[in-house]
Amino acid sequence: MSEPFKVVGIRPQPARAAARPGPREVPVASLVLLGLILAGCLLAPVISAKDPGYLDLANCNAAPSREFLFGTDALGRDIFACIWQGGRISIAIGLLSTAISTAIAIVYGTVSGMAPRWLDTALMRLTEVFLSVPGLLIVLFLQAILGKAGVLSISIAIGVTSWYSIAKVVRIEVRRLRQSEYVVASRAMGGGFFHVLARHLAPNFVSSIMFMVVMNIRGAIGTESTLSFMGMGLPLEVISWGSMLSLAEKALMTGSWWIVLIPGAFLVTLLMCTTNIGNWLRKAMTPGESNL
Repeated sequence: MSEPFKVVGIRPQPARAAARPGPREVPVASLVLLGLILAGCLLAPVISAKDPGYLDLANCNAAPSREFLFGTDALGRDIFACIWQGGRISIAIGLLSTAISTAIAIVYGTVSGMAPRWLDTALMRLTEVFLSVPGLLIVLFLQAILGKAGVLSISIAIGVTSWYSIAKVVRIEVRRLRQSEYVVASRAMGGGFFHVLARHLAPNFVSSIMFMVVMNIRGAIGTESTLSFMGMGLPLEVISWGSMLSLAEKALMTGSWWIVLIPGAFLVTLLMCTTNIGNWLRKAMTPGESNL
């Protein structure tokens, strides 16, 4: 007599390939546009033979033409030449201020991450206090202390006020890495603070802050342009995209749209390209999600 029930066990399932994160698209358009802008700024004397600081008073507010490709501003300066020369200054301020802020953030975040809990808490509370104050106000205050605005003074003012977010990320990474065997061994063998930071800690957290560094460059260029637009940044004789936009009020009153539109278009393009590249770096350096 056959049994009423039959144990068949678990039905075998076909093996499934582990899910992998999809390919992250490289922002080719942003990289190409950014490369063209950087190349134009580096080759400014080759691209335009005109002196960007020359005041051609006979051709003030001249519309774009064969002689003046982008027109002239209210001072008679050739906008085409000023764009490439001004881009040098704006990008230099972005890079210099970011270098300052990144250096401060790495040192401050590492000290906080390696410190005892009470000191770590105090340093992080101080960082949160700084974050609660509008950065533009601090920049204006520091610029007033430093005196006459210049490339170096504005870079310092922006750099010492834009390191807080990076420092918090560095502190988290250092607290995760400080009990690693190679860090403990290096400290036991007499390795100093900067030796451990440069040889063991920084190589392991630099990828975590890379996209924030790129975004800081964007923020610094935008801050310099804002200060110049408000009349509190670089003087007119120092050509930057921000100082060019400081003539916007007079340009709109005279109908000279090219004085505002062309420098603004270059500035917005640069900021959008750096934003896209920064977001791509953030996604590319984020580990893929687990199947669990």
